[in-house]
Amino acid sequence: MSFLSEFLFGQSIAHSIFIFAVVIAVGTLLSKIRIGGISLGSTWILFAGIAASHFGMSVDSQMIDFARDFGLTLFVFSIGLQIGPGFFSSLRAGGLRQMWLAVLVMLLGVVVTVIIAVLTDTPLQTMVGVMDGAAVNTPAMGATQQAYMDITGVEDRSIPMSFAIAYPFGVVAVIIAFLLLKPLLRINLKVEDEALRAISNENKFAAKYSLEVQNGQIDGKKVSEIRNIIARQFVISRISHDGNNAFIADSESVVHLGDKLFIVSAAEDKEAILAFLGCEINMLEQEWGEFEGKLVSRRIVVTRPEINGKKFSDLRLRTKYGINITRVNRAGVDLIPYQGMELQLGDKVMIVGSESAIDKVADLLGNSLKKLHQPHIFTIFLGIALGVLIGSIPLVESPQIKLGLAAGPMLMAILIGRFGTHWHLITYTTVSANLMLREVGLAMFLASVGLASGDGFVQALLSGGYIWMVYALIIAIVPLVLVGIYARLVYKMDYYTLMGTLAGSMTNPIALTYANSVAGSDMPAISYATVYPLVMFLRVVIAQSMILFLM
Repeated sequence: MSFLSEFLFGQSIAHSIFIFAVVIAVGTLLSKIRIGGISLGSTWILFAGIAASHFGMSVDSQMIDFARDFGLTLFVFSIGLQIGPGFFSSLRAGGLRQMWLAVLVMLLGVVVTVIIAVLTDTPLQTMVGVMDGAAVNTPAMGATQQAYMDITGVEDRSIPMSFAIAYPFGVVAVIIAFLLLKPLLRINLKVEDEALRAISNENKFAAKYSLEVQNGQIDGKKVSEIRNIIARQFVISRISHDGNNAFIADSESVVHLGDKLFIVSAAEDKEAILAFLGCEINMLEQEWGEFEGKLVSRRIVVTRPEINGKKFSDLRLRTKYGINITRVNRAGVDLIPYQGMELQLGDKVMIVGSESAIDKVADLLGNSLKKLHQPHIFTIFLGIALGVLIGSIPLVESPQIKLGLAAGPMLMAILIGRFGTHWHLITYTTVSANLMLREVGLAMFLASVGLASGDGFVQALLSGGYIWMVYALIIAIVPLVLVGIYARLVYKMDYYTLMGTLAGSMTNPIALTYANSVAGSDMPAISYATVYPLVMFLRVVIAQSMILFLM
C-alpha cells in the first residue's frame, strides 16, 4: 500500500504523468455529458484537475508550469495556423460590418468588466478571468494569467478560478441573449425565412444546360461579342462544332449556327438566353465527356513541395495544357482562382479539360494524398520557436510589456499560415492533425491550471466566488443585447446573420450550434466564420492589454 500511496500522492515523474493522464481522461469522459443539449466540452478537464488537486493529488509546481505553458503554446499556435490563411482575406472581404459589430461586443464587454470591478472593488485580474470565462475563451485566460505573472512575478489563482466558475454561464449567456433579442426586436421567424429564401434565390448561380445555336445573327461571332449583345450573366463553358469533338470556350472562341454549347447562368436568365441563342437540347454535363476530347472535371490536390508558393501566372496551366481552372478549395473554403493566386500545399484545384491534359496537370501539381499524410513538423516547431521569441521581447521596459506565450505564438502562426509560402515553408497540416495538436495542447493547459488551483477552489466559491456567475452573465448579455439592437435598427441585419455574428464575437461554438438549429441553414455559420479569426486574436490581445495597462 505504501507504493500505491507514494504513486498517487508523491512527486515523482511517473506520478506526475499518471495524474495528468487520469485528469485528462476523466475530463474527456465527462465532456460527453450534455445538460439540455449543451456540453461544456474540454472545460471538464479543468474541473477534473481542480477535483484531483482538492483531494490531495498534487503535482510538482515546475512540472505544472511547464505543462501549462507548453500546452498553451501548442494550443494557440495550432489555432493561429488554422485561421491564418483566411485572416487577412477576411479583413478585406465584405464582412467588415460584421467584424465591426463583433469588435464592439468585445469593447463593451471590457467597459462592463471595468465598471463591475470598480463598483464591487473586485481585483481587476479576477474580473478579467470572469470576462474570459463569459467569452468561453481559453486562450484569453491563458494570456491573462501569463500577463499577470510577467508584471508581478507571482501567480494569482483567482484568474483560473473565476474563469472556471464563469465559463458554464458564458456558454448559456449567448443563447439567453438570442432569446431576449427575439421579443425585443419583434422577430418573426417566418418573415426571416422568407427573406433568407429571397437572398438565396438572388445569389443562386445554378442553371447548367446545353443548347443548339439557331440564331443566324450570331453566326461567326466571338463569345465576348455574344456576351455584350445579350448583357446577361452567363458563361459558355464548352463548344462542339460537329457534335463529335468539344473544346473549352474562351472569349476568343467563335460560335457558328448549329453549334452545341454548354451554358452556366443564373437560373432567372436561362429563358432569355435560350430565346436569343437557340433551343435547349437534352444533353447533361457528364455527356460532354463522351466526345473524343473526353472533357472531364477533376479535383487535383497540390502535394509537390516545389509548387508551394507558385502563382497560376508562373505555371501557365491554361496556355500549356488547354484546361480551365474553376475554383480552388483551401482549408475547406472554395476560393475564386486568379492569375496572381499563390498555391499552397494541400490546395484542391478543380480543373476542366481533356483526360490527358488533366493527367499532365496532376503530375505537375502532385496529386499524391499519401504525401499529405506525412507530417511537416519543421514548420510547426520553427514557428513555435519564433513565436516564443517574439512573445518574450519587451515592447515597453517599465512596466515591462510583451506579447507573451499566448499572443506571440498565435501571431507567428497567423503570419506563417498566410505568408509561409513566401519563405518556402510547408504550412499544410491535415484537419485531423491540426485538431489533435490543438486538443493535446488544450488538455495539458487545462489540466495544469486545474491542478494548480484546486486546493483553494471550494473555499473561494463558498466565500463569495459564486457572485462571479452573476458577473459573467452581465458581462456577456449586456453587450450582446445592446449590439444586437444596434445592428438590427441601424444596419437592418437579419436575425440569422446577427446570431452568427454575436456567437462569433464570443467565440462560442455551442451558441453557433443553437443558431444553426434555429435557422435551419448555414447562414449563422457564414457570419460566425467571418468574424471568428479576428475575434480569436483580439480576445487574447484585449485580455493582456487590460492587465498590462489598467492595473
